[in-house]
Formats: sequence, structure tokens, C-alpha cells
Amino acid sequence: MVVFGATGFAGRLAAGYLAGHAPVGVRIGLAGRSAQRLADVRAQLGAAASAWPLLVADSADPVSVAALARTARVVVSTVGPYRRQGLALVEACAAAGTDYADLSGEVLFIRDSIDHCHDVAVGAGARIVHCCGFDSIPSDLGVLLLHQAARADDAGDLHDTTLVVTALKGGVSGGTLASMMAQQEEVRASAERRQLVQDPYALSPDRPAEPDLGGERDLDWVRYDRDLRTWVGPFVMAGINTRVVRRSNALQGWAYGRRFRYREVTGFGVGPAAPMMGTAVSAALKTVQAGLVFGPSRALLGQLLPAPGQGPGENTRRTGLFRIQIHTRTSAGVRYLGIIEARGDPGYAATSVMLGESALCLALDRDRLPDRAGVLTPATAMGAALADRLRSAGHTLATQRVTG
Repeated sequence: MVVFGATGFAGRLAAGYLAGHAPVGVRIGLAGRSAQRLADVRAQLGAAASAWPLLVADSADPVSVAALARTARVVVSTVGPYRRQGLALVEACAAAGTDYADLSGEVLFIRDSIDHCHDVAVGAGARIVHCCGFDSIPSDLGVLLLHQAARADDAGDLHDTTLVVTALKGGVSGGTLASMMAQQEEVRASAERRQLVQDPYALSPDRPAEPDLGGERDLDWVRYDRDLRTWVGPFVMAGINTRVVRRSNALQGWAYGRRFRYREVTGFGVGPAAPMMGTAVSAALKTVQAGLVFGPSRALLGQLLPAPGQGPGENTRRTGLFRIQIHTRTSAGVRYLGIIEARGDPGYAATSVMLGESALCLALDRDRLPDRAGVLTPATAMGAALADRLRSAGHTLATQRVTG
């Protein structure tokens, strides 16, 4: 496998995880624009990486990324913003039959990838898998596991399903902010793109066939949820995660159910401070979103927040965590609860585990993977094999039937 973007912040973390956890005998290369910087990164990874080959490639040079795709069984890319820099590599991997994984959370880029590369990848047998980090593996695998639990109990299809973030602690990366700003610029400039990003089924393989049940818009303000019996507010990653989960449902022939309705929220509890906390978070998210739209405020945020290539320090990455619950009710009226948890900064420490294990899963577990190719999702490309790997790596992915 090859880690493309190994000199960037997320790329170094992914390479470091593989250096410490890849089985002996797995051949790993580091790729990027500068041979010297790649050599510097390799030197910091220890003896396990001392013989890793270095490959010079530039996302702006289609010839070099095509050559890169032909050298590997799996390419892992951390080079973003993906909409600006990523499509040539995806096209090259799709054509070469090379599996691909990345950390993109950009709806517009993934839609481009589907439209340009899905059929080619199907023909070549390539698995193109976006969103292999905190967005959107916990959401995507969590719902898949609930579906499998309900199916094993013959409890019917999934109906109303809500992911609730109950704890989240971590930092912010300049690369993530750059991707958010780039997509906001496109949305601001085009009503068509704005409509696409806001569409709950933006990543569907067959948009006209979607049920479009209503009530699928992302929550944008705090409110009390009577069913969950808690105050809930918006979750910043709902805009990508919900689209990925709905694509997984459609790619599996709407296996979760034609009446499957999915949303993601942040939970604030039931105490007297809960609505105030929810209001503060909702207002802060609206302020940031507004700041990304207008030029002067966007420039100011660019000065105040981390630049591309920068991210949270080691202590923040080590002490971070996330805890997620997924509540669902089936067509037979049975309730299930999914629990997804991990230690480490969600976007970086935990994500480096998810991306690294995704790469190893694609490379080493091919006999356990679903028989699919094309532009897929973590659930439809790797499913239970990836869930098993993450459990072995210390993540919690569990389901339980709720009684009473």
C-alpha cells in the first residue's frame, strides 16, 4: 500500500500508525511531492519503516498519480482539499483496479467521484472508499451493525434512527478547515451546488428512487427530543455522515428499509443547563458557518485558526475521545441501541486508527470483504471485517436490544 500525502499532518499520523501496527511483510510506501521531506518523515517512523520506498507524485500531475496508482494494491490519500486536488488520483485508481481510501468529508467531491469514477471502478474491480475517518466510519458501521442485529432477530427494517454524540473532545486541523472553506466558497458561488449539498440524498446512486420521507433535513438549532428524552442540537458532521449512511442503504438495495429515516445530533442531557449549552453550541456553529461565507470574516478565521499542515498537539491527540449512541426502532416496534466509542482525538488519533485499519482491511482481508466494487462507503466496502479490526484496535462497536 501507499500513503499519499505522507508529509502532511494527517498523512504523518497515518504513516505512524501503520509503522506501529502493520504486520511484518506488508509492503508500504510513502508518497508526496518532495523526496527529501518524505525521507525526513520516514526517518521519524523507526526501524519498521526504514526500508519503506519513497515515491514522488504530485496531485497536479495526472501522469505521476497514474503511475502511483499502478504501483499499489491500496492507495491511502490524505491530500486535500479533495475537490481541488483529489479527483485525478481517484480516476487513476479506478482505472487501474487499485483500491483507494481517504478522509474526505466533502459532499461535492464525493459526488464528482461517483459521477466520474463509479462505473470505471466497477469494471476494473476497484473499491473507492471515501470518509474513512471520524467522518464517517462510526456512523456508517454503527448503523450497519444495528441492521445486522435486527435482521438476526427477525425484527424487521430500521425506521427512525438517530445518532447522538454524547461526548466529544479533540482539536482542529488546518486541513479540515481548508476543506470546509473550499466547499463553502463553491456553495456561495452556485445555487445548484448549494442545493446539492443541502440535499439529504446527495450521494444516492439513484436519487429518483429515494423515498424522500420528509424530516431528513439536518437539525440546525437546539430542541427537546421527547422520544430520546434529552435536549439535542446540531452535530457539525451530520451534513456528510447522514449522506454516507443513506448511500450505504441504497447501495445495498435499501436493505435497512424503504422507510429508514436517519439523523445525527449532539446530546446535551436533561439538566437545567442543557438548553443553554445547546443554544450556545447552535449559535457558535451558525457563527462559524456565516464566517466561512463572507470574504473578510473568512480571511480573519484563516489568520486565527490552524493553517493547512497544522493540527492538534500530542497531548490533545492523546487525551481526546468520543462517545456515540445510535438509537433505532424497527418496523416490528423493537428498539436497539448502538454504542461507538474510542479514546484519542476523534479527528486525528482515532481517525489515524480508522484510516490505517481501513487500508489494512482492503489490502489483507480481501476474502472477507463484500463482493462489491465502485465508489463505495466504509460499510459497503468493508463492513464487518473493518468492525472486527477496529475492535481489535481498542474501539468499541456494540449493539444491544432495548427492553422495557
